[in-house]
Amino acid sequence: MLDLKDQLKNFFPEHKFEEQKAPEKPKFWLQDEPILCKYEKRNGKPTTILQGYNGAKDDFKKLDKYIKTKLSVGGSIKDETIILQGDYRDKIMQILQEIGFKVKRVGG
Repeated sequence: MLDLKDQLKNFFPEHKFEEQKAPEKPKFWLQDEPILCKYEKRNGKPTTILQGYNGAKDDFKKLDKYIKTKLSVGGSIKDETIILQGDYRDKIMQILQEIGFKVKRVGG
């Protein structure tokens, strides 16, 4: 039995199929101190807050964008903290540890 890729090659013999590459992990400046990951309710809505990154501002913005796109959530940056909509502490801690950061969970 042929898989989907082989079937498509039979239907479209002239088409050149490209192999998909695994996306590269972004490179950030890694610090010695852990990033603090905490949960708060603001205006009755759950939010996840990341504090303690002391790298360059450009790296901080890249980190914010990387986390938000990885989780498909909204959020903002205020006073060197990343504020995300929803409770994503476990997922964020796993993402940051995969990149190489130390993460400390604050609160429950």
